[in-house]
Amino acid sequence: MQFSLALVAILAISQSEPLGPGDHKRPLTVDELKRPYWVHVPPKYDPKQPSAVVLVLHGALMDGKLMEGFSGLSRTADEHNFIAVYPSGTMATWNAGLFPGEKNNKTDDVKYLGKVLDDVESAFKVDKKRIYITGLSNGAMMSYRLASEMSERIAAIAPVAGTLALDKYAPKRPVPVIHFHGTKDLLVPFNGPDRKKDAFALMKFKSVNDTIQACVKANGCNQKPTETEIEARADKLKVIRKDYGKGKHGAEVILYVVENGGHTWPGVTLLPAFLGASTKNISANEVMWEFFRRHPLK
Repeated sequence: MQFSLALVAILAISQSEPLGPGDHKRPLTVDELKRPYWVHVPPKYDPKQPSAVVLVLHGALMDGKLMEGFSGLSRTADEHNFIAVYPSGTMATWNAGLFPGEKNNKTDDVKYLGKVLDDVESAFKVDKKRIYITGLSNGAMMSYRLASEMSERIAAIAPVAGTLALDKYAPKRPVPVIHFHGTKDLLVPFNGPDRKKDAFALMKFKSVNDTIQACVKANGCNQKPTETEIEARADKLKVIRKDYGKGKHGAEVILYVVENGGHTWPGVTLLPAFLGASTKNISANEVMWEFFRRHPLK
């Protein structure tokens, strides 16, 4: 009996101790489903100083751990001293509104990701004004859904190779957006789904232009952007930066177009050939962090 009590006490103490730098797998149960997630804490993390958090959402047929390796954002977190969080969708997808009826699916990913943030805030010293989201493909679509439904909590988003899949984008406050997309993306086509192709027949995602215009309207930015061509130093893929200016409360909308780029993450090039061409003329990680850094929650 004494041994059992001692063991319980030891476990309680160990669970209450603050988590430090390194990689942690956090258990989490939401709606009776066990849905753990991963957290990467940078070496310079100080439990006395509030840290920014970047929630990183994987694409379809992936999970949080795969997304960590794919994106390289843990290395960026180490360089810039923020906490990177890698949750996982159910059946390797997110309920982002991609298919008819999906938004009303019994799996509530908005609730789950809210609980993930709650748990991160309980385990670490978090700056609640600097919670950001990025995602790839289906994860990018989910980032738009979170911006629309959790705008009071999300400071800014950085979708990569994924567009708006909701019927209506209606954040309660302007959410700054920086979006990256290749013009030769075959999985989430730049101009939206081709309804004549079976693979896209039921999919609801919008074109890049329609997505950006929805954000421009929500934020009160300029409809026509200022365009800047990024110098091509690393490869021949042209990158165009389209800046729609600052809207309400300084909320920006910026689009990076990778001409002839595929379904890829700029700055990451060791990818399967079927995804298409990727560029190293920009690093999505560095560009999005600089964007996040200047957009705390207002």
